[in-house]
Amino acid sequence: MFQSFTESGTEELGHLEMVGTLVSQLSKNAPPKEWTEMGSWEYYADNGASVYPQSSQGSPFNAAAIAVTGDPLTNLYEDLAAEQKARAAYDNILRLSDDPDVNEVIKFLRQREIVHFQRFGEALNNLQSKLQHKPVLGRGMKKCE
Repeated sequence: MFQSFTESGTEELGHLEMVGTLVSQLSKNAPPKEWTEMGSWEYYADNGASVYPQSSQGSPFNAAAIAVTGDPLTNLYEDLAAEQKARAAYDNILRLSDDPDVNEVIKFLRQREIVHFQRFGEALNNLQSKLQHKPVLGRGMKKCE
């Protein structure tokens, strides 16, 4: 199971690279005036036309985006939620985009999020079935003594 999580993490970094490359290709040779007209002059002032991983609101990617608790059930629920949030973001991009080449990349990435959601769901089911054989309260909460 650990190997598949490592592979998913590596693939997610690949997704970041794909989106960055897409943005770079779309903004290639855009003059500074065009960045201003798009309302992205602050981004251009800080990064030029280089890709800097950040949210659409300008929050840079950092380790705070990776939520872990030490509890495998909680972590898996967090992973499931992250995959669904990514899928929803791709759905939103598809509603905004009319570029067929961009849409093909986004559809590919969206499908991978669905597959990851399914794999994390399988891991959750596997873990829950193992926990059924141990004394637990609720979902994974061991009785405190």
